[in-house]
Amino acid sequence: MAPATAAADTLLPIELIQEILLRLPVKLLLQLRCVCKSWKTLISDPQFAKNQLRRSPPATHLILSFTSLSEKVTLRTYPLRSVFNAVTVTPTVLSSPLRNQNGFDSVVGSCGGIICFAVEQSPGFLVLWNPTIAKFNTLPPLREYDLSDLVCGFGYDSATHTYKVVAVYSFQRDSVCETEANVLALGTNMWRTIHDFPSVFLLPESGKFVGGSLNWLASGAASCSRVIVSLDLGNELCEEVPQPDYGGVHVVTVTLGVLRDCLCLLSHGNTSLDVWLMGEYGSKESWDRLFSFYVEEPGYFPYTKMLCHSEDDQVLFEFSSDLVVYDPMDRAFTILQNIDEYMTSEVYVESLLSPCP
Repeated sequence: MAPATAAADTLLPIELIQEILLRLPVKLLLQLRCVCKSWKTLISDPQFAKNQLRRSPPATHLILSFTSLSEKVTLRTYPLRSVFNAVTVTPTVLSSPLRNQNGFDSVVGSCGGIICFAVEQSPGFLVLWNPTIAKFNTLPPLREYDLSDLVCGFGYDSATHTYKVVAVYSFQRDSVCETEANVLALGTNMWRTIHDFPSVFLLPESGKFVGGSLNWLASGAASCSRVIVSLDLGNELCEEVPQPDYGGVHVVTVTLGVLRDCLCLLSHGNTSLDVWLMGEYGSKESWDRLFSFYVEEPGYFPYTKMLCHSEDDQVLFEFSSDLVVYDPMDRAFTILQNIDEYMTSEVYVESLLSPCP
């Protein structure tokens, strides 16, 4: 007698089966490929992977890289729901896809379940990796540059339905600023030069992908003020993104991030830290200050990175050397005690998308 699942496969329309499968988590879908040939074909279809991703939340997991005394790098992933609920969970240890490497030096970003890592050896190179399906793609190196001299970004071009990696060489000495930008579209295996990239010095932070664009903080050669430079991944043109009206507050430094699929900004004053959200990308009037809190030590600005927010609007931060959850309702920080010292972090969504062309 044929298995019940196979019998159901012959009785139900393929369209209905697809609708049911699209509602299931990725880990279960990977197991269900073994049910029958038609299910395996359906779940392995790249279009099915894209449809599944559209139904997924922006981020579901947190990946961290740890280093031991032996300098061996370990990658661990945590469900975000458990992180926000402060529940002690056992993380999943991931196997590095690079057999001859202990691990990755830095994370560039994540998009569609694919994480972009930088490996700063000689020559340095970038890796696209989907840890959920255990597939990776090593990109050709930019041999003219050391990765430590580059500021990178990773995002999706919806016009061509292509993932793109951007690497920008940005160097400033005295009043002279030199910039060269290169882009690689997934599937082409070659770098192209982006012409007319502005002559600005990009600060050493990976580009934040939002609104179809990569966004960096930069300073012009003739000014110490910070600007937000945006690269549209569709037409590969740059423009400046307006900043919020800080209301006369003396802003010492700012940090870019992404929250609620919107560009966000942390502005450090002498005694305060404000979190701003740009509700409509590119619109200065849409900047809204979500919350602010005082800095106990005036002039002290620990490295701060916004990672994501929960359904009840709690925010996960990198604050100094800790991962903390901020609850705006009671204005309280909670340090995640079950996470040890780490090297780098990124949030991602589980997906079936392959980083290989």
